[in-house]
Amino acid sequence: MLKFSECTLVKLDKTFSLNRTYKDKTLRDWIEGKSTISDIERHVLNMYRQALDIQGYDWNEVELRQHFIGPMLALVNFSSPQIGIFSERRFSGIVDGIEMSGEPDSIISSGFREPEKPYFCFQEYKKERDPKGDPAGQALAAMLVAQEINEHRHPIYGCYVQGRDWSFMVLHDKEYCISRPYVAVHDDIVEIFRILKVLKQIIIRLVAIDD
Repeated sequence: MLKFSECTLVKLDKTFSLNRTYKDKTLRDWIEGKSTISDIERHVLNMYRQALDIQGYDWNEVELRQHFIGPMLALVNFSSPQIGIFSERRFSGIVDGIEMSGEPDSIISSGFREPEKPYFCFQEYKKERDPKGDPAGQALAAMLVAQEINEHRHPIYGCYVQGRDWSFMVLHDKEYCISRPYVAVHDDIVEIFRILKVLKQIIIRLVAIDD
């Protein structure tokens, strides 16, 4: 049994013969996708940015999630009868004959009262100082299991957050790509929000295809 919390990029690369690429069309289309951001949303984002700038360095993981990441996701509003955000739900799968399991901090999945098919994996919230483990590896481990659940029909999307930095990921079979970090205390916060709104559009399309 391989636990998500034990995974690093080095371990996953060696165990599953993964290859990190540095250019990926799916990732580029996602992070460069278009979405409208209203003046009200920009005002709220600036409030979140200021709170993170003032207090974020001293927040622990729970406080970071409660005061910043959760409100960001709520502002996008992923919840519907078809999809939802599920937190710390245990799930498992077999990847190349190895059983893997864990409780990701958050997934966006089809399903109403319980997750069914995960499309967005899986934010690992790490505080800015002295993070434990490898957040990229933990996110990718969950993405590998999500890929098996989805029978490799489409890319799996992901993100890990480390303090003020957001990094976005995609996984196709044995290849994965990670974006540059987007720094949430700068103007990047608008870019982060736009990327999340584009993700919502992508997931709605994928759910319609899978149905």
